[in-house]
Amino acid sequence: MKSLFEGVARNALFTLDPETAHGLSITALKSGLLPRCPRDHDPRLAVSVAGLDFPNPLGMAAGYDKNAEVPAELSRLGFGFVEVGTLTPKPQSGNPKPRIFRLVKDHAVINRLGFNNQGHAEAHARVSGRSREGILGINIGANKDTDDRVGDYVAGISRFADVADYFTVNISSPNTPGLRNLQTREALSDLLSRVLAERDAKTRRIPVFLKIAPDLTEPDLNDIAAECLAQQLDGVIVSNTTLSRKGLSQDPKAAEAGGLSGRPVFERSTIVLAKMRQKLGAEMPLIGVGGIDSAETAAEKIRAGADLVQLYTGFIYGGPLLPGRIVRDLSRLCDREKLTKLSDLRDSRTSHYAGLAIPE
Repeated sequence: MKSLFEGVARNALFTLDPETAHGLSITALKSGLLPRCPRDHDPRLAVSVAGLDFPNPLGMAAGYDKNAEVPAELSRLGFGFVEVGTLTPKPQSGNPKPRIFRLVKDHAVINRLGFNNQGHAEAHARVSGRSREGILGINIGANKDTDDRVGDYVAGISRFADVADYFTVNISSPNTPGLRNLQTREALSDLLSRVLAERDAKTRRIPVFLKIAPDLTEPDLNDIAAECLAQQLDGVIVSNTTLSRKGLSQDPKAAEAGGLSGRPVFERSTIVLAKMRQKLGAEMPLIGVGGIDSAETAAEKIRAGADLVQLYTGFIYGGPLLPGRIVRDLSRLCDREKLTKLSDLRDSRTSHYAGLAIPE
């Protein structure tokens, strides 16, 4: 099955424009014809984070299911949780096409989508009207033309508080001009205080995570860590796409503007993850993202300090059988290393990665 997708099926999809192929994959999931991952959960993979019980640590990152069309269907592929969005209050079309570029030799993607989505109302109606399967994260952002960016994030908390298992505050996309400026200490303080105040006004306490960029300096990370601790944030997601093009092959598409994801981001994002683990301490939940496409890369994120992991670009190259394969291989890793639980790996290589310099 693996060779079938990575051979004939993937090659056929890759003859299509990336956005067309993406739309077809959503349609395929809606059809219900894709194989389901068996539901015999390995208790060694289960992990409790921010008051939520995850059957396994592997999640689908935001960006794939932008409009909350197939979260239950993704859960059936084996993901322990699914994050939808990024969702903005008003619908927006995003940046002009073409805006997604595959770098096949690098197992990478460059995108400059720009928070294209159908808006809060459409997504909320969709999620509210469906049966719930698995843990659902809502990734919230701001409209490009908004007069109050922080107000857009507050609106996201208000709109989805009745359906979200957790929220992700996305301030790290490189494709909305000025958005990453919200990562500065003063701006972040205002953002988090207003977002958390809105969350605390609800009857149910919903965890709020912050998604940061991998292109931050050490002083930037110090400021973010200090603010997250001061605000008693529920967790941090490390990381979004990078503007760096370090280590890519000689693909002409590498010069395209946008955020790079996939295998080339693994080292950079893992170094930032480990540094944040050291700065935030042992108790703050961390979700590791960037370059995960196998059980071993997922496990290495956990060794670097992650409690949970997410992928997206790996799914593009590995196909719908990938999450189930990763989950099964994580169980085999537990057998091989004689682990009582997978989370016993956490922090075993944090010092190694934290000691490395963030690539320029």
